[in-house]
Amino acid sequence: MRLTRSMGRMTEAVAIIPARYGSTRFPGKALADLCGKPVIRHVYERVSLSKRISRTFIATDDERIARAVEDFGGAVVMTSPDHQSGTSRVIEASRVTGGDIIVNVQGDEPLIEPTLIDAVIGRLDSDSDIVCSTAAFPAADQADYTDPHAVKVVFDDRGSALYFSRAPIPFYRDRTPGEVYIHVGIYCFRRDFLNSYATLEETPLERAEKLEQLRILEHGYRIGVMVTGHAAVGIDTEEDLERVRRLMEKQGDTGAGIRAENNR
Repeated sequence: MRLTRSMGRMTEAVAIIPARYGSTRFPGKALADLCGKPVIRHVYERVSLSKRISRTFIATDDERIARAVEDFGGAVVMTSPDHQSGTSRVIEASRVTGGDIIVNVQGDEPLIEPTLIDAVIGRLDSDSDIVCSTAAFPAADQADYTDPHAVKVVFDDRGSALYFSRAPIPFYRDRTPGEVYIHVGIYCFRRDFLNSYATLEETPLERAEKLEQLRILEHGYRIGVMVTGHAAVGIDTEEDLERVRRLMEKQGDTGAGIRAENNR
């Protein structure tokens, strides 16, 4: 079992990948074939390559996904079908999995970079004042800046998030947009905070933007942001699936090392 040292003691980092079958834009995407494997298997195997993760679990309420994961030897935690967010599903699963640090990895990012996972855990390890860490990468072009599906983040000089938005932020009033960072949907939580998060009320900005990480900021907690060169390559549509397939075929393997400049 691999452990990570944090604040003078050994702590266990556990990855939980929330996965559901229903998706408005692409139903069943977790089980969609991608170069001979279901998407969820690619994610599981990539996460399992992390040097700082001791155990990896799929959290789902769907028997089809559970059977597929068990077929390739993965670990499954069955959860309630009533969850409205991936974080909520992860919170329920974490009560079964244990672990001092819980890493929430999106189930639709089969090109997630294992070293990125390690770095996000390290970001949490290095700052006792943050309760959660995440990642962001430099926007590739103007389209990312204006795309409401690409969540932007701004942060202070300590690397703590100031705000996340679907709108173009920061707004460059007097010149062409300069530095813009796109959020990567990976979250690393301290277990004690994750338990507290479950009791926090939904907040106005969270409802406005439909971004649950804003709940953390609005309640006065800090989120650490780790800047990476690895872009998020998620699958929301069948077109995205084909794009990821082409990237994998171009690499000649399972997509290791896809970087921001290859994101389009």
